[in-house]
Amino acid sequence: MGGQKFEYDESGSTFFYFVLSFLALILVPATFYYWPRKRKEDPVKQAERCQCPNCIKKQQIIEQSQPYKSLKNLFIKLAIISGWVLLGFLAYKVSQFDYEMSNFDPYDILGLPPGATQAEIKRSYRKQSLILHPDKETGDEKAFMRLTKAYQALTDEEARRNWEKYGNPDGPGAMSFGIALPSWIVEKENSVWVLGLYALVFMIALPTAVGTWWYRSIRYSGEQVLLDTTQMYFYFCHKTPSMPLKRALMILAASCEFDRRHNSEIIERITDNEEVPALLRELPNLGEKNKEQPLCRPYSIKARALLHAHLSRMRLPPDTLECDRRYVVSRCPDLIVEMVNCVNQLIALAYARRIPRLPTIETIENCMKLSPMIVQGLWEYKSPLLQLPYITEDHLKYFTNRKKHIKSLLQLAQLSGEDRRQILRFLNDKQYEDVMKVLGNMPYIHFQVNTEVIDDENSTVVTAGAIVTVTVSLRRTNMKELFGDTTLKEKETIKENEEGGGGENGEKVENDKNEKNDKKDTFKRPVWMKQTRKQSKKSKKTATNKQQPVKPAPVNTTVTPPVTNDTKKTKEPKKKDDDGEESDFGSSDESGSHSSCSEDESRDKSSAAEDDDDDQWERFQKRILKRERLEGRSKSSHPVHCPYFPQEKQEYWWCYICDRKSRTLLTAPAHVTALTEAHELQLRFTAPRWPGLYTLACCLRSDSYIGMDQQQDMKLDVKEAAAVPADHPQWELSDSDTDNNDQGDNESEFTTDDEVEDE
Repeated sequence: MGGQKFEYDESGSTFFYFVLSFLALILVPATFYYWPRKRKEDPVKQAERCQCPNCIKKQQIIEQSQPYKSLKNLFIKLAIISGWVLLGFLAYKVSQFDYEMSNFDPYDILGLPPGATQAEIKRSYRKQSLILHPDKETGDEKAFMRLTKAYQALTDEEARRNWEKYGNPDGPGAMSFGIALPSWIVEKENSVWVLGLYALVFMIALPTAVGTWWYRSIRYSGEQVLLDTTQMYFYFCHKTPSMPLKRALMILAASCEFDRRHNSEIIERITDNEEVPALLRELPNLGEKNKEQPLCRPYSIKARALLHAHLSRMRLPPDTLECDRRYVVSRCPDLIVEMVNCVNQLIALAYARRIPRLPTIETIENCMKLSPMIVQGLWEYKSPLLQLPYITEDHLKYFTNRKKHIKSLLQLAQLSGEDRRQILRFLNDKQYEDVMKVLGNMPYIHFQVNTEVIDDENSTVVTAGAIVTVTVSLRRTNMKELFGDTTLKEKETIKENEEGGGGENGEKVENDKNEKNDKKDTFKRPVWMKQTRKQSKKSKKTATNKQQPVKPAPVNTTVTPPVTNDTKKTKEPKKKDDDGEESDFGSSDESGSHSSCSEDESRDKSSAAEDDDDDQWERFQKRILKRERLEGRSKSSHPVHCPYFPQEKQEYWWCYICDRKSRTLLTAPAHVTALTEAHELQLRFTAPRWPGLYTLACCLRSDSYIGMDQQQDMKLDVKEAAAVPADHPQWELSDSDTDNNDQGDNESEFTTDDEVEDE
């Protein structure tokens, strides 16, 4: 048996195979993902797009912001095409390789049929050797060697035996392992160049690239915000527990992303020395005399002035301050999300008694209010109707008359077509059509809340100290479903059908009108439009002791079909679980009637209750699995009409639970970024330690539109927890723990309705 040997690729065939495979592995996915394609927009969506001058100008700005996009696409195409050409060349090169002893057949080499006589073999060898001999003009040394080996394999007895046994006239060869690199790499004269290339790649280029990436990445947080900015947010939010809106805007403008020393994309111009002071004189209440660091630095004052000018929709010099405004505004949404996260972490630290002061709910809500203000380029106290195209402050007088006083977008959408067209009479037909497109595509959210205690025996009864799970179901539809009429084009077709004279078309039109009127009559006003009723002062006292502050539980979000249960419907006789089984929730009379049932039915109910516990636990585990699967959240929902925002924006939402009376946040705000049609999330918090009736609020806040926020009150009737059995193991508390508990009893996070009445 032959030995083994390692050798470099002398002929280059193995190296070409390696390069061919490596290039194919790169080219196939690169062509699929990076080949430039033109996005084909849906004609329906393109027809629904607003064509107002501000939107057209925004599209032009977005296209101009990528001047090298066509050149970049050209280079990508050339690189991919060059790679495929090289791949084809390598494939052709590999196909031309001739291996000497692969499929060695001496009869085929000599051009003879199997079983030829010795005379025929000698005659054929002599004839071909005269042609292939190296001394001849037509000679080929390689072919002559193969011809000689074929002749020996058929004439020499030992060579014939080796060929029959090993497939090689020379006998068994050594097992060779080829290295897919050419042999010139280890040649002595090329050693300096090879070592230099190794040093350049592995000792200089690779460490430099990894180090540059590392030192850049450690400067940013998960939201791609500078850590220096996050640290500044923590400092100011802790310093100002109750932060007003303008203070939050001032802190936002002081972000390190707007400082040239931290961000190389910031441009400092000589013209700023004249244009920025002139802009400051036009803006009142800017707070430029604030001496706090870094709020008093020039970059912070400039960014603050640009944000105030953006919210006031002022015109700026197009080549200088306008470019700076676009950059500052485009970075604000991510910064606001980071600011909200910072306030939320401070609240969690305050609950953990690591910081003395607890930020109020107004602080985090004012931070959230900044997002729709920045996206729409509008102050919060301005009319939400200014978010529509062509509507200015001079036109707001048309929305107020003796009969109707329109203040919100929802009220405008609920009007009949004639009334709405009468109010918008200052617009022509084309402008009115754009307004209806924008208004019809705005979000209309169906907001439902269901409260339960999952890991308890009775999931509908909240006991003191239990973990309460609030399931929030969101369903998004367009506001066009609230329209009480048809559009102008549909009206024209209806008039044509009526003029054409009755018949089937006339009946269809009447039926369509009747259906739309029925939809209008059955429409229910959403929660945020309902008038709040004054609470009765004659409520019974249910709790006289003060409550213990409760730590908020982390937010868990899952996507499942919407839930149709409502927390306010507590007097239903029966309620079905997810498995289709029924549980009784009747009054005392109903319970008396059920007591007359047989013992067998009671046993069945008890066994069904045990099965329900197991099923609830299984559902709880499934929700946890879904939450883990959905950690990589999608950030694609619906485009936002925002002509004053320099980039395309997707509509997102914040959802959280708070206590308005004590001004505290109970759950971390869940950032909903994938609300396309329906979304379900779960918010968890700890119930108060003392029994009583508590009023909490589940809030839904938009980060893209002003006036789209919703709030639904939740009545939490906390019952006294069951007594612990005597044989149940108890935890031994140290003196320090009991002291902390005694101190915590003096503070109150929740406020019952009875305590408010006593005050």
